Amino acid sequence: MADIADGEQLSVQGSGSKPYILKNTGGVYSCSCPAWRNQSVAIERRTCKHLRRVRGDAAEDARTGATGGTTAPARAAKSPSAADDAKAPPLLLAQSWENDVDLTGWWMSEKLDGVRAYWDGKQFWSRLGNAFLAPEWFTAGLPDFPLDGELFGGRKRFQRTVSIVRRQDRSADWKELAFVAFDAPGVEGPFEARLERCRLWMEDTRPAHARWHEHSRCDGTAHLRAELARVEALGGEGLMLRQPGSRYEAGRSHTLLKVKSFKDDEARVVRHVPGAGRHKGRLGALEVELRNGKRFSVGTGLSDAERASPPPVGAIITFRYQELSDDGIPRFPSYVGVRVDAAPFAAS
Repeated sequence: MADIADGEQLSVQGSGSKPYILKNTGGVYSCSCPAWRNQSVAIERRTCKHLRRVRGDAAEDARTGATGGTTAPARAAKSPSAADDAKAPPLLLAQSWENDVDLTGWWMSEKLDGVRAYWDGKQFWSRLGNAFLAPEWFTAGLPDFPLDGELFGGRKRFQRTVSIVRRQDRSADWKELAFVAFDAPGVEGPFEARLERCRLWMEDTRPAHARWHEHSRCDGTAHLRAELARVEALGGEGLMLRQPGSRYEAGRSHTLLKVKSFKDDEARVVRHVPGAGRHKGRLGALEVELRNGKRFSVGTGLSDAERASPPPVGAIITFRYQELSDDGIPRFPSYVGVRVDAAPFAAS
């Protein structure tokens, strides 16, 4: 069967007079037909008869996970703050620091700008329970017990990391990534014991494509702000702070706090706004919608390649902003990238 190269598109004739457009953007295939657009699943798992006609049933089943017997890890008892997807691994999720907690003595580390990944002892899973198909050589040396971490391609390489992780072909591009482990959820005991388990395994086994994430004690607010400035000057996203002696719990917890100069959020793409001036003939901005129904445009942070082949309508994106206006609209929003581990929004 034929395929669509990364970054290219193909026109196919549908039942009407106007053809449908098939695209491959970083391994995520899309079609402009209503059947593809109206599916209520993550965009990387959607398919349609036009994609199947071009790529074949076997390729589409393998890409979307329709066959192969792959199942998500068993989930711990659900807490009210945990994700709603029953297949999702029971991950600990962070709250934002609002200057309301003294972080002296907390464990501090750089917030990695990658893709959250749960290693269940056999393979990687996304936050929503979708399998990440890493090559066997990439997972070689990882333990048979669970690890929580990040698939990380380096600072300022979020979109490249996403494009590699969401592909279904176990490509050699995984050589650009590393799995950085920062917790061992299956180990009983406080955070310090779990982090030490990560350290000992990584230093004893020395897997080629994995490492543990180092932490240091926070000496107070001045130390925190100095470290935040240092990390952001290097192109990092921010800091993570972990309460000493804390347990691993599923869902959002105030024992794990993220600290950043800019806020971030997720929004659903609802429309492509045509460009003007130097952007004439391609995307000018993304009209997006928050989960609460607020709509606004994101026009900065997009590369020329992303303007030429923008995230499809229905995609969930991450954006950064400074603050909310009085009517709840993010001020100075800037595009970061497409999320591969975010639940789809319901249409408003």
